[in-house]
Amino acid sequence: MNRKMILGFVAGVVITLGLLVSVPDSVVQVATGTTKDTSMVPALSPTKALPDRDVYFPGTEDLLPEEMRITACGTGMPSARPKQAAACFLVELGNGDKFLFDIGSGSHERIAAMKIPYDFLDKVFIGHLHVDHYGDLPTFWLGGTVMNRLTPLRIWGPSGSKPEYGTQYAMDRMQEMYTWDIGTRSGVVDFRGGELEVNEFPFDGVNAVIYDENDVVIRSIPAVHGLDGAVSFILEWNGLKFVYGSDTYPNKWFIEHAKGADFAIHECFLPPTLLVTKQGFQPLEALTVGTQGHTSPEQFGKVMSLVEPRIAVAYHFYNDFDIEPEVRDRVRKTYDGPLSTAVDYMVWNVTKDNIRVRMAAKDEEVWPSPALKEKIAPDFRDAINFSEFTLSGMENFPEVVEPLYEEINKKYGTDFKPGL
Repeated sequence: MNRKMILGFVAGVVITLGLLVSVPDSVVQVATGTTKDTSMVPALSPTKALPDRDVYFPGTEDLLPEEMRITACGTGMPSARPKQAAACFLVELGNGDKFLFDIGSGSHERIAAMKIPYDFLDKVFIGHLHVDHYGDLPTFWLGGTVMNRLTPLRIWGPSGSKPEYGTQYAMDRMQEMYTWDIGTRSGVVDFRGGELEVNEFPFDGVNAVIYDENDVVIRSIPAVHGLDGAVSFILEWNGLKFVYGSDTYPNKWFIEHAKGADFAIHECFLPPTLLVTKQGFQPLEALTVGTQGHTSPEQFGKVMSLVEPRIAVAYHFYNDFDIEPEVRDRVRKTYDGPLSTAVDYMVWNVTKDNIRVRMAAKDEEVWPSPALKEKIAPDFRDAINFSEFTLSGMENFPEVVEPLYEEINKKYGTDFKPGL
C-alpha cells in the first residue's frame, strides 16, 4: 500500500469516527486529492488552549455574570472513602458569591482542590447535624485560619425540637471541644478567620427566607430525616433556582417548592438489595434504612417526576461501575427526565439556556491561595505560655535557629528574634 493509499485509509477512518477536526489539513488534502473546506471547522492553535474542554480545571475559567457553577465536593455514603467524601456541594454565582451546602466528612479536601481563596468561602448551610453532613466543619473552620482565611465563617443551620438539638448548641459545643486547639493559635496567627457567626433558624419554616443578600435569596423547607431539625434549601438568583435536599424522605414540601427548579439535588440511597449484598445489612434493616430513613432510587425518581427540574441530581450512594447502572435503572422506573448520578468532582455550569456537565481535574498538590487582606502580625503577649515543666524539656539549638531568623531578617528587612 503506497503513502497516498495509507493516508486515504486514515482519513476515511477519521471521518467515520467524527474526528476530522483533530486531523491536519495536509492529511485530508493529500488523501483526497482536494482542498479541504475549513469554513465549518474551528481554528485550532498549536500554542493556545483547546476550546470547550470536557474537563473543568479549577481556577482557569471565568464564571460568566449570569452563570451558576455547582461542584460536587461530597456525594457518598455516611462513611467517607477515597473516591467519595460525605455530603457537600459548592455553589458559585456569577455575582461572586459562593456557598457551601453541607460539609460532610472528607469534603474539605475536595473544597481545597477548587483553589478558591478561603475568604470567598465564608458561607456554610447545614441541612442537619449528622456527622456526614457537617463532619469536616472543624477542619475547614480551624484549618482555614492557617490557610489565609481572615474573614469570619458564617454558619446557617436549623433549630431542633429542643435547644440541645439545634445548630447553635452544636456550634457552641464545637468551640468548647476545640478549646486546646484555639489556645495554641492565640497570639501566634491572625485569628480573624476563626470567628464564627452562627445563624440558627426554625426547622419548621416552610419556604422561609433565611438569607437575602446581594440579590441572592435562600429559603428553607422542612425535611424528614432522623429527628425534627432537618431541612432542605432553595437558592434563587438571576432567574435560576437551585434546590438541595440534604437528606430527606420524600415529602410534600420538597415536591411543592422545588417544582420547576433548574437544578435539584435529592438523596438517592442504595436500593435495599444492595444494602444487603454490599453493606452487609439484614433484610429488614435494609428495608428500614433504604426506604424509611432514606430515599430509594425508585422513590427519588417519583419525586423528580413530580418536581420536573431541568436536571435532577442523585447523590448519597457509592457510585461504582457495578452500582450506578442498577441505581439508574431503578430511577428510570419512575423518572425519565434529565439525570446526573453524582460523584465527587462532578461539575455543572448552569445558565438559563444550557446546563453543561463535566468532571473537574484535581490537583493533589494544591496549596492555599494568598490572603485577600493584609495580615495582622501576631502579638505574642496574647499567647498562652508553656508551663515551667514543659519549658524545662526544650532543646533550643541556637546555632540552628538563629541563622533561620537571620535569613528571614535579611530577605524581608525585619529584625525578629527567637521568642523561646
